[in-house]
Amino acid sequence: MTSTRRIVVVGDVITDVVAVLSGPLVTGSDTAAEIRFSGGGQAANTAAWIAAQGNPVTLVAAVGDDTAGRERVAELEATGVTCAIDRVEGAATGTVVVLADDGERTMVSQRGANLRLTAAHVDRALAAAPDAGHLHLSAYTLLDAASRGAGLRALAAARERGLTTSVDAASAAPLRRAGAAVFLAWVRDVDLLLVNADEATVLAGGLDPAAQARALSAAARRVVVKRGAAGAVWADRAATLCAAPARRVAVVDVTGAGDAFAAGLLTAWLAGAEPQAALARAGDLGAVAVSTLGARPRA
Repeated sequence: MTSTRRIVVVGDVITDVVAVLSGPLVTGSDTAAEIRFSGGGQAANTAAWIAAQGNPVTLVAAVGDDTAGRERVAELEATGVTCAIDRVEGAATGTVVVLADDGERTMVSQRGANLRLTAAHVDRALAAAPDAGHLHLSAYTLLDAASRGAGLRALAAARERGLTTSVDAASAAPLRRAGAAVFLAWVRDVDLLLVNADEATVLAGGLDPAAQARALSAAARRVVVKRGAAGAVWADRAATLCAAPARRVAVVDVTGAGDAFAAGLLTAWLAGAEPQAALARAGDLGAVAVSTLGARPRA
């Protein structure tokens, strides 16, 4: 089940340094880990998972004019992603150190060239994708002040072109700094908002997941609350409310699981799947992601 229309994904490209710890981090000493360097970034990961399902996808992003940037773009192109990438002279490609332990991950980020994404570049990329039917935005672009103009322009330009829109809320800590009311104003009336449990609490308070999703549907037309091993909840303005359990799998690395979930949800929903079926497809891809090391689909 795939959409016939191109999905344009706007956001970040990152080099992930993933360390899967053998046990709790020992501060001030050594902790054994399995370490892997790989492509990452919420938007880039989502685009790669979309491409892996055979759906046409374009990634709009910025990298440095450096070796890491060239490697990240080559990886994405090899997976079938069309890359509308701005190579920024004098900027380093973004890097994130991911510490994964016991089903959780902590990220230490250098945003790098991702901060240099511009509204003009977004406009050029959309003009070069006349077959696009949907725009998906990583909220990291909105949450960084330097790239916010590009994120806001992406949503506005998508609406001008008649594209449906979705936003992944990205991360709880920067959402908290931005403020719930401000963020919800930025994403008002998007067709689909994805939040994880922590992000839902920042934006809707300490309600149960169904109530959080219903509350957030006042801002976005449809809302999905991702709850990890507890599954996911969908709510929309048509009063639809449904939940889906997560598949039980051995967890290796949760990095990129939410991005895979988003890709599964988008491709199913855009192809006409009902909410329950779209959540099931999203959960299937999320389960694949947590079963392997790294944030991207395996070749």
